[in-house]
Amino acid sequence: MGLFDRLRKAFGGQPAEQPEETSASASASTALAESTAAASASAADSTSAAAASIPVESGSTAAPAAPMDEAVSMAAEPAPASVPDQAVAASVQSASASAVAAASAAASESAAQAAATAASASLSAAAAESASLSEAAAATENTGSEAPAEDASLARYDKGLAKSRTSFGDRLNHFLARFRSVDDAFFDELEETLIEGDVGFETALKITDELRDEVKLRNAKKKSDVAEVIVEKMVDLYGEEGAGEDNSLHFSTDGTPTVFLFVGVNGAGKTTTIGKLAHRYQEQGKHVLLAAGDTFRAGATEQLVEWGRRVNVPVVTGPAESDPAAVVYDAVHRAKEENADIVLVDTAGRLQNKVNLMNELAKIKRVITRELPEAPQEVLLVLDGTTGQNALSQAKEFTKTTNVTGIVLTKLDGSAKGGIVLAIRNELHLPVKLVGLGEKMDDLADFDPNKFVYGLFKELIVR
Repeated sequence: MGLFDRLRKAFGGQPAEQPEETSASASASTALAESTAAASASAADSTSAAAASIPVESGSTAAPAAPMDEAVSMAAEPAPASVPDQAVAASVQSASASAVAAASAAASESAAQAAATAASASLSAAAAESASLSEAAAATENTGSEAPAEDASLARYDKGLAKSRTSFGDRLNHFLARFRSVDDAFFDELEETLIEGDVGFETALKITDELRDEVKLRNAKKKSDVAEVIVEKMVDLYGEEGAGEDNSLHFSTDGTPTVFLFVGVNGAGKTTTIGKLAHRYQEQGKHVLLAAGDTFRAGATEQLVEWGRRVNVPVVTGPAESDPAAVVYDAVHRAKEENADIVLVDTAGRLQNKVNLMNELAKIKRVITRELPEAPQEVLLVLDGTTGQNALSQAKEFTKTTNVTGIVLTKLDGSAKGGIVLAIRNELHLPVKLVGLGEKMDDLADFDPNKFVYGLFKELIVR
């Protein structure tokens, strides 16, 4: 099953499963019935055993046990007139009466035991059912508490990608409005439409080539059918290219501070991303430090200091135009002394084709690694989501000179170019780790591939 079908199944609605309470209650009822039947059988066996164990007078012959009514009748029959026989009869009568009394007592005791057993089984079954219902209720409560967070996350993607979704939908609708038949002209126009939709040149070519056979194979003739084939192929390709991709952020494993190094061009949103991430970790109770490594841009240090004030996180700074590597060294050294959890390092905006600035970035990394051999755990390239293909070009150049571990894609809520994620996956195989979906502190989200593609193609995935 491709990603498209999995998303449709996940977000398109499925029949609700039978609640656990129902099956637990049924199991308890079955157990109660079985216990009651077993108790009744035990009572009957006990009564028979009691009657069979009545002692027989010495010299008499044991006979098969007779029913209770027969024993009473035999004991009540008149005896012969002779005195010895009368004595024997009296003895027999007395023994019979004792037997009747003993049997009755045994039966009463067995009945009481059966009732107690049944009551115990009933209580056990009721307790089991109650426990099962409590567990199910607790599970439901836990699920209920997690569901709002999951729904909020999905809603954030839905809202944040609305502009990209509308833009791509408009392009696709405009393309389909001119649809007449599936021919070479159709695929040429589709290729142009995809490139304009910022899915990337190579990605557009790959999708178009694969669609040539797919559209004909499905004999798609209606506009809606053609649109679904196009989107399904894009979604499935997106899923295939991301197979095995690690979108999670990595942290220190040896107890030393974790270091995230942020790189990118001016205006991409590095400082804002650092501020929002600092807020997240501060809220989690972690000891966070910020390093103002952008010592050249006017106001850069002041901007980061203001973010530190807002989120109550200390900022390590240096003099204007000082060596950025020296500032980063001070931050890492302080983090080690204070046993900090995370250091977030801001750097000067640099164009990917400026060799001296790229060399400076390499120097900063060397300083970090010398102090903390495992660090930096992440080198995050921050890209402005509104720049589309230019962001892809930046990513290609940065990865040539810097060991970038992941992408932060910002400003997607104001962008119509969310399709750039498809190009990043297909052409760079570089994981997107964080996405900016709004202006609020909590709108910097961990990248979720399925929620992203759902937000981008929602109307065509869920029908």
